[in-house]
Amino acid sequence: MSSWGTESQGSPRYCRHFLTDNSIFHVERCMSAMQSGTQMVKLKNGSKGLVRLFYLDEHRSCIRWRPSRKSEKAKITIDSLYKVTEGHQSDIFHRHAEGSFDPACCFTIYHGNHMESVDLVTSNAEEARTWVTGLRYLMAGISDEDSLAKRQRTHDQWMKQTFEEADKNGDGLLNIDEMYQLLHKMNVNLPRRKVKQMFQEADTDDQQGTLSFEEFSVFYRMMSLRRDLYLLLMCFSEKKDHLTVEELGNFLCVEQKMPNVTGDYCLDIIDKFETLEENKQKGILGIEGFTNFMRSPTCDIFNPTHLEVNQDMDQPLCNYFIASSHNTYLTGDQLLSHSKTDMYAWVLQAGCRCVEVDCWDGPDGEPMVQHGYTLTSKITFKSVVETINKHAFINNEYPVILSIENHCSIQQQKKIAQHLRDIFGDKLDVEAALSKDPKQLPSPNSLRGKILIKGKRLPTHLSEDAEEGEVSDEDSADEIEDDFKLRNSTSNNLSQHQVESHIRKKLDSLLKEAKIGDKEDTDSFSIRALLRATHKGLHRNLGKNSKEGLKKSHSRSFISGIKPKRNSRSRLKCQSVDTDDEGNQDVYGRELVGMPNRAGRRRKTIKLSRDLSSLVLLTNSLAEHEDLEEGGTGNVLSFSETRAQQLVHHRAGEFLRFNQLQLSRIYPSAYRIDSSNFNPQTYWNVGSQLVALNYQTEGRMMQLNRAKFMVNGGSGYVLKPEPMCKGSFNPFSDDPLPAYPKKQLLLKVISGQQLPKPPDSMLGDRGEIIDPFVEVEIIGLPVDCCKEQTRVVDDNGFNPVWEETLSFTLHMPEMALVRFLVWDHDPIGRDFVGQRTVAFSSLMPGYRHVYLEGLTEASIFVHVTVHDVYGKWSPLVLNPSYTIMHFLGANKNRQLKGIRGLFNRGTTKTLVDTGLPVRKRSLSDHLLRRTASAPAKGRRKTKMTLSEVTEERKYSTGEALQAQEVAVGRRSSPRAALQHRPVSMPLERLLQGQLNLTSDQERPDPITDTLIVEN
Repeated sequence: MSSWGTESQGSPRYCRHFLTDNSIFHVERCMSAMQSGTQMVKLKNGSKGLVRLFYLDEHRSCIRWRPSRKSEKAKITIDSLYKVTEGHQSDIFHRHAEGSFDPACCFTIYHGNHMESVDLVTSNAEEARTWVTGLRYLMAGISDEDSLAKRQRTHDQWMKQTFEEADKNGDGLLNIDEMYQLLHKMNVNLPRRKVKQMFQEADTDDQQGTLSFEEFSVFYRMMSLRRDLYLLLMCFSEKKDHLTVEELGNFLCVEQKMPNVTGDYCLDIIDKFETLEENKQKGILGIEGFTNFMRSPTCDIFNPTHLEVNQDMDQPLCNYFIASSHNTYLTGDQLLSHSKTDMYAWVLQAGCRCVEVDCWDGPDGEPMVQHGYTLTSKITFKSVVETINKHAFINNEYPVILSIENHCSIQQQKKIAQHLRDIFGDKLDVEAALSKDPKQLPSPNSLRGKILIKGKRLPTHLSEDAEEGEVSDEDSADEIEDDFKLRNSTSNNLSQHQVESHIRKKLDSLLKEAKIGDKEDTDSFSIRALLRATHKGLHRNLGKNSKEGLKKSHSRSFISGIKPKRNSRSRLKCQSVDTDDEGNQDVYGRELVGMPNRAGRRRKTIKLSRDLSSLVLLTNSLAEHEDLEEGGTGNVLSFSETRAQQLVHHRAGEFLRFNQLQLSRIYPSAYRIDSSNFNPQTYWNVGSQLVALNYQTEGRMMQLNRAKFMVNGGSGYVLKPEPMCKGSFNPFSDDPLPAYPKKQLLLKVISGQQLPKPPDSMLGDRGEIIDPFVEVEIIGLPVDCCKEQTRVVDDNGFNPVWEETLSFTLHMPEMALVRFLVWDHDPIGRDFVGQRTVAFSSLMPGYRHVYLEGLTEASIFVHVTVHDVYGKWSPLVLNPSYTIMHFLGANKNRQLKGIRGLFNRGTTKTLVDTGLPVRKRSLSDHLLRRTASAPAKGRRKTKMTLSEVTEERKYSTGEALQAQEVAVGRRSSPRAALQHRPVSMPLERLLQGQLNLTSDQERPDPITDTLIVEN
């Protein structure tokens, strides 16, 4: 394992492998002791601690403890570990245990997406060292794995965990009843007769009627035989049950579009994935080996070359989207959550390159970091800077922007500047990059290993001898000051009931206006969760504040009343009291659309120290301009999301041109007190570089953000499309780039594998077997945004088959994200099962598995084809059904045949194209179709893309029909105008009973297909 760190002055150093300092013998002793178990005190917030027995499970895959009321959830997986620290380093140790325990007996485990901590105290120092050594060894081993080894390990762990959970009586064997319960949990709907038959075949030892783990593995392989993969193998192997080296190479070149495939590469695949030694010796790949290969990272939907930096990093900073965080220090909501320095370490190593620090006067002359005017906890500015310095360049060396929101006095500003210089040292020196071309921003490459301070700078007209001057103030609370008359919570005898009542009203309005909450985001912060937090947190914190007697400037409470709003006719106006750079207030966004400011209202100002101002070189933070074209290249304009929304809708062209030369930052509205996130795509579409999100809130928006920045190795910098960097275009146009070729994406959704029950299922594993369907969503320019979905497969989450092709047209594919969602159909709605979001440019062609994020085995099997399209589109060509029929070479009067045609036993046609309700299945149909991979009858799918909605508004029904007739008349021979090859040749012909194996010379050209559409 190799990783890069930095010394205090920025010189790189090489971190030695963990085992350099630890012998294998010593580590194995630690493992043995951890598996035997150790009694430790588990510290909790606000309690004295709980004595628990902690132990490492036999598979070394997770840490467990007992006793626990939630035995299944009382575990921490090794995969989720972030770091292990020794001594009193965590906040809980600082608050509750300082001086109470020997530091040598204390350690903290950080894990999960939200950097949750488990603080433990052992009875002696030797036990603590044993656990710290063992956990770091396990973490180092995981870091050393390649993607294939990790995939195999997680699969093996999942198999063992599944077996153990199914073994209810703990005898190490599974009987038939336990197997029935397991299959129901796994959403397998097989006849009991078939289950018994496979059970008996797998039961080969003397334990009649039970299965050991090895026998269970055999049973699982029998049940998991993939018919779709078997047919795919057959069509490239001349209907044999294996692939030779030449046939495998042909498959990789023709279908998977792999360049430069050699015989040695194919032999290497056979050696890695084939399970039978006999086949390895013969140099052939059987069905199990082929299945292993197709489910490996090699055949994942994501382009593996994008795991590393692959874009030009020598362009100006304004030509990149930059991963940015808002209020980085917070672990939860914006009112009551804790502030932790660990959040900076986490987001930086997750690829974030712009972090935020809110600075306030602290005790003993030391500035503090906190969310002002709230009850969030405080951390010292010095500890934040030390954490950033330690973790900024571990995973990549591209520059980090430190966005400082300054509320400090002159004396403490000088302290801030001193800490920045002392700790960052040479990382602040960017003179070499500035000297290359002062007229444009430097590139990420020229700023490698550097930290840029984003903040206020003293006006140029101020004398150089002046030690301080006035600049506009930044205050994120100003956005909601018109709604709340903020005052000291200890004054006027405000009761807890009054405080909670005002919060509840505000949250209710948020729920209605911003529609906070997403069915996909089951784990995100919810209104109910926040209200529960306020009930406990306010009671504790308000009592604490009343005893401490906080200063007025720091205890400005968020409650006393809600002003009635003026001009609140529309939802947009109600949400438009905004700030610039989380500060200076504007009214209803009037300045953004050229309207005068309110009654000559003066902006608030703050005194700024020369010491701090001199550190701001490339990223001078400014309030919004009357004219977006003013200002130098080193200025950064910041807007709250509502202010930015006004710009997007009224001055998109100007905003886009501004972003071609300078940086802009968009941050969440102060109304988002639950730390929810806005849709970043809206602001990426106009070229805004620093779109700041609440990283602590997992959900749809953070998933989009991750997918965006995975395109360039997770480096935090993604190059904008060329039209966004120079020239002009209208992102809201129906054809924003008429001179550029469009892309047509054909996604054939073939099957699903091991889809679990919804995470919020009321009955959990005992709930009904799911009825899954797949929805594919395109997120990009408005003209490209649309959704399509497959039909529903009844009672099969283990191996459902859809075999449906979805078609999408993209005008600017570089901006598009492709989102795969799996839903469980329900008569009264739908339940979210899982998702995976991938940038269009990262899609791999051919047959690919889409593994759902956060789920070990769940996946979708798809075929991806991309065509270049030149010329003007007609409504006929945009019709997905026409396009699919044309590409498959089928005529209108013939039913399409696919894999489902081989599985369906009946000849009853589906009702997809009719307006009639779906007929309920007969009992005979139901019995015939109860197999592990049986598809369901088609259900009518409903979709209306953005373009269809636009056309519906633009034309009346008669005009639309007339336009289509003209389009049809314009192309009397539609097939002759299209040059193509079938989507999945030769599988389609095999499935239609027309397989005609061809020689290599007759194979289709593996180059991406091109559609030429005549004007």
